[in-house]
Amino acid sequence: MATILHINSSVRNTGSISRQLTAEFLSKWKAARPADVVVERDLAVNPVPHLNEQMMGAFFTPAEKRSPAQVQTVQLSDALVAELFDAEVIVLGAPMYNFSISSALKAWIDHVTRAGLTFNYTETGPMGMVKGKKVYVFTARGGVYTQGPAQSMDFQEPYLRVVLGFIGLTDVTFTHAEGLAMGDSAIDAALSQSRLLIDEMVTA
Repeated sequence: MATILHINSSVRNTGSISRQLTAEFLSKWKAARPADVVVERDLAVNPVPHLNEQMMGAFFTPAEKRSPAQVQTVQLSDALVAELFDAEVIVLGAPMYNFSISSALKAWIDHVTRAGLTFNYTETGPMGMVKGKKVYVFTARGGVYTQGPAQSMDFQEPYLRVVLGFIGLTDVTFTHAEGLAMGDSAIDAALSQSRLLIDEMVTA
């Protein structure tokens, strides 16, 4: 039995392609592995706060020296980190907004990328501590960024690969549903291709 952390970051609760694809993936995954447990984290329904000076101060204060207010401040971040460590599989729905990720997903990343918890500084440089997990990322993009003239404008996949890898999540598979603003036929083609990839991933 595995624990799957399912994170949605689309601001849209209806009509979201990334939500649709993560739901289809998990439905097929659960059909093949009914004993697995899914933990839901919806960053639109329950957004995590963006970092501020108080949070940063609490993060960098040793646990035994934190004030009661600082202990309360880090509780949510600690819970998010615990969810990450407890999961064997992470399924992330990440639509592209303005060539990158949503601010909600960036806030979550800021809460789980913490020195001493999810990465450590060593003599040879930073070392990720969240290891041995599989990550599936489902994106939704209005244009085409995997090839062609807009490829250099993709700050979504490169950033996610770097920041996830920084904390130790290096086994990451991306499924891009793109060209979604190019008409119904493009949407149908993107969904068909994504579903083929989902079938391959679930049966692998």
